[in-house]
Formats: sequence, structure tokens, C-alpha cells
Amino acid sequence: MELGIGIGWRPEIAAEVEALSGIDWVEAVAENICDDHLPNSLARLRERGVTVVPHGVSLGLGGADRPDAGRLAGLAARAELLGAPLVTEHIAFVRAGGPLTASPRLEAGHLLPVPRTWDALEVLCENVRIAQDALPVPLALENIAALVSWPDEELTEGRFLAELVERTGVRLLIDVANLHTNRVNRGEDPAKALDELPVEAIAYVHVAGGVEKDGVWHDTHAHPVTAPVLDVLRELRSRVDPPGVLLERDDAFPPAPELAAELDTIRATLRTASTAPAPRPAATRPAAVAVPAVPVAPGARERTAVAQTALLSALVAGTPAPAGFDRRRLGVQSRALAAKRADVVAKVAPELPEILGDGYRAAFLAYAAGRPMSDGYRRDALAFAERLLVTGAPADPVARRRLTYWWQDRSGPRPPRRAARLVRAARAALVGK
Repeated sequence: MELGIGIGWRPEIAAEVEALSGIDWVEAVAENICDDHLPNSLARLRERGVTVVPHGVSLGLGGADRPDAGRLAGLAARAELLGAPLVTEHIAFVRAGGPLTASPRLEAGHLLPVPRTWDALEVLCENVRIAQDALPVPLALENIAALVSWPDEELTEGRFLAELVERTGVRLLIDVANLHTNRVNRGEDPAKALDELPVEAIAYVHVAGGVEKDGVWHDTHAHPVTAPVLDVLRELRSRVDPPGVLLERDDAFPPAPELAAELDTIRATLRTASTAPAPRPAATRPAAVAVPAVPVAPGARERTAVAQTALLSALVAGTPAPAGFDRRRLGVQSRALAAKRADVVAKVAPELPEILGDGYRAAFLAYAAGRPMSDGYRRDALAFAERLLVTGAPADPVARRRLTYWWQDRSGPRPPRRAARLVRAARAALVGK
């Protein structure tokens, strides 16, 4: 299906996206949409005939566990609600631990790279087949950016993607900004990756901005698209005419004219790039499933689970770095995860930075150190507030009273634990003053 030029729809720029001219389609984060009701902006875009593609971020298809049936059902419901021609997700893991390792469940709150090993590939392929069976439309998977490299990898990125497509028939969402990120952070050649992967399987392309700090490229989606990323787009265009290209922006949103200018630059880059060879006829493209399913090798899920849990625990729980990893890079990734966690909690619970003022960030990072997230950002916000109150913070009595009321209003009807009893006692003391 030809998609054309699109932009990532986000609530913060909904009006700007609706007003942009020449937009053929939009992509919306699936987890930000209810499965039975569309935001008014998306509904208006749909009425105008604009295609909307749901883009998932929480399935964790590269994780050791089989995909969660509830998450798959939610993604399927959103695809049907939107009348989407396909859905997309990531080649990544986002959680680890649990029954396969007999350890606590850990949440990354971020997309983490899958080891490019045969074990991990087999697990990923089986997870993809499970997802394909549960979804009403085709699935496309995105290559991710990474700050760290797994030791002893057995496949290049291009070969890993090619094997995935051959074994499952899944489509690809190629993020050229992520290919550039991996060039800077992992020394990988985007041209080699493009040479190795089956470009005829590309469903569409992502373009996004980032920034380099201290020799590390941060894929922020909050900065303008840079020339090196556009160079990778040219490399891709020299090999294939992609069905769709989309501009992603997730934060620090610029005025509408700047978004329009970036879209014009993407159009110009595609137009002036070397002409790609004609794509293969649709009839000879890969089938929905290229080869019969092959069972996962005995122990592959368990081995993948142990490796991923060790890495995630080092990143979010302060356990020792697994052998073979660059400790400096692990530190950079760990700090980036904590910073993102603080930012997202501030978005889902904006009252917390309002109550705590300039002290919010330092207080949250101190709380998060050694306290991994295990049940999503909203529960994380409640646990953070609970921890502050139990330890007697904040010192200002007015702020502490506001935080107490905020926590009690959202903690829900449940038997009070020791921490809850302490908070209620604190509230009673405050009210009595």
C-alpha cells in the first residue's frame, strides 16, 4: 500500500497536524488511544480520508516471554477502530524477569536492543507469529536505536532483519535515524545494513532528530532532523522507493512552520536522491509467512530471559554489569532511562512537579535509584509520592499536605499497607494543626 508523506500525530500538536498541507497519513502511538473511542482530532482526520496507523511501544516482541494476550487484543482493537491498513511495533524488549527466571518482574520504560543471536532470533520469530495470528491486519516491525551493544553477537543488524523477514513474512519499518544512531554509538555502517536487508519488505520509513553529546548520539525525537540522518534516507532511496515516509517528533514541539519545513526537506531529499530500481511486482513480494514455523530450540527462551534480566537489572536496579558490556555505556543508558522515567512520570502526574517545584527531579531520581519500575508509570508516580510521605518529605507543610491529598485521592480503595497507614496518620496530624 502506498502511504506517501506523513507525520507522527501527538496530542500536543494535534491542531498543527490537522492544519498541515500535503499530509497523506499519520501515525499515532497505540497506547495513547482508547480501544473504543478516538480523540476528536484523529476522528476528523479519518473523516477527511487520512490514513492512521497505530504504532505500538509496549508489546516487547523481542523479550523472552510470549506476547501478552491482553496487549495484543488492545492493539488489534485499535487497528479495527482506526480502519488501519497495518500496525507497527518494535524489535526490542521492554521488560524482563518473572517466571522464566524466578525473579521479580522489571520494566525498562524504554525500548532495549535484542541480542543478535540465533537464540534471540528464534524467540523473536515465534513471538512475531503469535502476534500476526492475533492481529487483523499485517504487522511491520521497526529497528531500534541503542546506546549499548551486546557482546558475542552472531548476526549483523541487516542479516538479523533479513532472517526475521524470511522466517515470518513480517514487514519492516526502517528508521533511518536509528541506523544513524547505531553508526555513532555502535560503529555500524547503515549502508551495509541496507545492503543486507530485504528492502522490498519495507512498509514505511521513519525520520527523526537527535543530538550528539560526549560522543554519544541520543535519539531524542525532540530536535530537528540532521544532515547525516537525511544522508541515510538518501542511501535507502537509492535502493528502493519506500511506500511511505514519516516524520517523528515526540517532545519540544516546534511551531507549525518548522514542522512543515522539515517535511519539505524530506520530500526534497526523496526527490533528489538517486533513482531506486523499480520494486518487484506485488505478486512476487514475500508471502504472509515465508516458511513453515520452526519451534524454538529447547532452552532458548530461558537463556534469553536470563541474559535480558541481567542487563535490565544492571540498568535499573544497580546490580553488577553483565560480563562483556561496556560499563561506561551502561552508565549512560542507565542515566538516560532514569531521566526518561522522571519525564514520563511528570507527564502522567503533572501535579507532582507542581507540588515539589524545583526539587521534583532530584527527589524522583533519588527515589528511582535502586527501585525499578514494575507496574507502569502511573503506579510509579503513586509509589514515589508514597515514599516521600513515609520519609517525611517534602519539608514544607503546605506541600506535604497537598501531596498527601493527591496520593489519597488516587491510591484507590484497597486494604491499607503499613505505608498507607503512616500516610493517613500524617494527614490526620496535618489536619489537626
